[in-house]
Amino acid sequence: MLCKAHPRAKSSNLAFHGLTALAVLIILAFLGILLGHVLAHGSGRISVEFLTASPTGGMTAGGIFPAIYGTALLTILMTIAVTPVGVATAIYLSEYASKSSRLAQFVRAAVNNLAGVPSVVFGLFGLGFFILFLGGAMDRAIGAETPIWGRPSILWAALTLSVLTLPVVIVTAEEAMKTVPRELREASHGLGATRFQTVLHVVLPGARAGILTGLILAISRGAGEVAPILFTGAANFLPRLPTDPRDMFMHLGYHVYALATQSPNVDAARPVLFGTVLVLLTLTFALNFVAILIRSRLRAGGNR
Repeated sequence: MLCKAHPRAKSSNLAFHGLTALAVLIILAFLGILLGHVLAHGSGRISVEFLTASPTGGMTAGGIFPAIYGTALLTILMTIAVTPVGVATAIYLSEYASKSSRLAQFVRAAVNNLAGVPSVVFGLFGLGFFILFLGGAMDRAIGAETPIWGRPSILWAALTLSVLTLPVVIVTAEEAMKTVPRELREASHGLGATRFQTVLHVVLPGARAGILTGLILAISRGAGEVAPILFTGAANFLPRLPTDPRDMFMHLGYHVYALATQSPNVDAARPVLFGTVLVLLTLTFALNFVAILIRSRLRAGGNR
């Protein structure tokens, strides 16, 4: 015989569902207000010229193509740097390290601490380690009289962002590998495959949906970060495109910051400001949508 739920339990469940629904509505309302405000002030500025031209008139006219190009190039370099290190670390934690390993415990603690560090601290780290220490050492090694490597550049900014996004890649890749059934590993070992062959041909293909999702989420976060690149390579106004890893660059996020705080004519720069914000939000939302699409496609393919 089924027992009827107590009236107090029913009221508690209704209150809980009501509070969670209210929280969701509040979040959606704030998101809608934010997007509506940006669309209302920025959609009129979007045009082919705005997306393909360089800024002019003290950044109150022209376009934002150098900022789009710099953001894309920075994101590509960051992805190239963070992917092998993040995935290799996740493979070690998931497939090779034992639960009692001191090294594994130290790595996990380091990853957790990195995830909680403010982004501006990563910028100071990039300035001190990559530019002053590593770049300065390279300049001294080649006998340069003026800084060649020991100065802000897109290379050091990309490496700084790769350190910032490293915890996201490691955690998501490790969790994706844990979803691969243990029986598949045992079957691979039973057929004579080594542990490395099992990881390469069984674990990584089975976890590719989660790994790609984590990478895209890390890319979307890195593309929108501003604080780490303030000290490591972003330029306020630089119409020419970076052609060397030692060049400085423009960035969409930093362009928004410069327009909002350093423009000589705030009223004239406001349409460009909201247009840039709209482009940056569109890029971020597109990357997150691609992550969801790839995950659902790969999971659907794996269930067939």
